[in-house]
Amino acid sequence: MSYRSGYAVLVGRPNVGKSTLLNRLIGQKLAITSHKPQTTRHRILGIRSEPRGQILFVDTPGIHDRGGKAMNRYLNRAAHAAMHDVDVVVFVVQALDWTSEDERVLDAVRRTGIATILAVNKVDLVARKERLLPYLQTLSGRHEFVDVIPVSAKDGDNAEQLAAAVLKRLPEGDAIFPDDQVSDRTERFFAAELLREQLIRRYHSELPYSVTVEIERFEDLGDRYNIHAVVWVERDSQRAILLGKGGAAMKQAATAARRAMNDFFQTRVHLEVWIKVKKSWSSDESGLASLGYSD
Repeated sequence: MSYRSGYAVLVGRPNVGKSTLLNRLIGQKLAITSHKPQTTRHRILGIRSEPRGQILFVDTPGIHDRGGKAMNRYLNRAAHAAMHDVDVVVFVVQALDWTSEDERVLDAVRRTGIATILAVNKVDLVARKERLLPYLQTLSGRHEFVDVIPVSAKDGDNAEQLAAAVLKRLPEGDAIFPDDQVSDRTERFFAAELLREQLIRRYHSELPYSVTVEIERFEDLGDRYNIHAVVWVERDSQRAILLGKGGAAMKQAATAARRAMNDFFQTRVHLEVWIKVKKSWSSDESGLASLGYSD
């Protein structure tokens, strides 16, 4: 088999497991995950290099029809834009759970005209496996998918089969990135995401959507990283919630984030965190752009 290389975009509605699948396919954690929808806010490139070729997986925000805020519009634009100029689309859905948002994603997939693999995720949650085959057959009738593959991103079931199916559809060509590179994102980006992950996981359902993280300082001191981060919220009341009594809640989140950074960067990390208010930053385009959410 000749060497192949190219781009494969992971698309789907929120919370179907695209980021967990990316991490599984790359073999390490690149994308933050949580049980809350819209955790992924940026396109993330994950590079999988193997003897037969190099697959550049692009993780995307979930395509959705919830809310009309500037942030919602940005997330949808980012996901739609990522479907252009790729070689393969991997449409990720959840086993036995088709929704109107899945239909919305499928409409966008059809418009691309690009070869599409359907990855039916979370099969580990299906207690009665005999229900899967009729479901797969029904989905196969919705579009001319080049492959339909049931997977479990959590357990790894059929992840290698999915990667092989993607690789087979890529054009022949040399590697685009060095074999030891796993992403095109900076360490500063990953530091912000690891802190935001802790905030998403620790606070109630609404607050995470009004929170973002900006890294003001990132210093490599040789034996450790010195990182200063600002957590932006939209209201003073949200700042109070994040801080907790005597700042205890924020200290716990920052400690967990620092440990995650230690593991990710494989070095000691000194992390300092401040919480600041920027009124309604997620509701207007200029506020988003000022915090790094731009097309």
